[in-house]
Amino acid sequence: MTKRTGEWLQMIVPSEWEGMTIEDLFRNVWEAPKKLTHHFRSENKVLLEGNRVKWNSPLTAGSKLLFHLFEEETSFVTPTYHELNILFEDDHILIVNKPPFMNTHPNDPDKETDSLMNAAVFYLLTNGELTNVRHIHRLDRDTSGAILFAKHALAGAILDKMLEKRQIKRTYIAVVHGLFKQRKGVINMPIGRDRHHATRRRVSPTGQTAVTHFQVLGENRQKKFSIVKCWLDTGRTHQIRVHFSHAGHPLVGDTLYGGEPIINRQALHAAKLEFIHPFTHESIICHAPFMDLPEIFQSIDVKKI
Repeated sequence: MTKRTGEWLQMIVPSEWEGMTIEDLFRNVWEAPKKLTHHFRSENKVLLEGNRVKWNSPLTAGSKLLFHLFEEETSFVTPTYHELNILFEDDHILIVNKPPFMNTHPNDPDKETDSLMNAAVFYLLTNGELTNVRHIHRLDRDTSGAILFAKHALAGAILDKMLEKRQIKRTYIAVVHGLFKQRKGVINMPIGRDRHHATRRRVSPTGQTAVTHFQVLGENRQKKFSIVKCWLDTGRTHQIRVHFSHAGHPLVGDTLYGGEPIINRQALHAAKLEFIHPFTHESIICHAPFMDLPEIFQSIDVKKI
């Protein structure tokens, strides 16, 4: 059970934490970085029943913990207004539906002000939240869909670890050229940089492990393209685009990897985001509607993904 009280988060110690210490909680349950854990310990940012906590004393179920999570922070990016499609929000996280043709974050914070992160900082500022919002994952500029942000450092650290351990599931919709013989499958091929092109990636035996699962949802036999649901075990740059191109099914609109410019961007959308909330333990499932509706997407209902 959790409740925000000003700059503090109040948590009632659950039965599964009985006998654990605060040190156990940060190190083994949340797997927080050592530097952040040290910061909480040295700055007295954890209280037990209103008093300074002993980090190595066992906890009792039902007792009241306070964590100082919600202090004001100076943002690293310039707040910039942009209308946002918010999919979910609470004191810890913000999930936004990114439109196409927008960067997830600025590559140069001093010069770029039109990314989704700039817009998220502006949005939170207008709600009285001065925070250095943290993106947990990214989408390519032309890819649309759900992006997860953390509102404070501890949420960011826990979610980063959850993403690394594949406890955050992201499901994408892609429209690709060609028809499949198999309705579902796995593409397991390492991806590395293309030394002949600055931004391209390619399947390479010396690259990083990359695993993409896919399932065909529908097809247009006349136009010879397929609608594919896919989800990843890894998060390599351009992974879906590279894997399908290598398999002979480049994404429609993805001219960098051999797709035809039938629409003005690659036909890729992050349609669904699923994970267990790190503090409330509720199941979060977000479906992201299409922000643009090229004809190629019109038959797809993201809520059924």
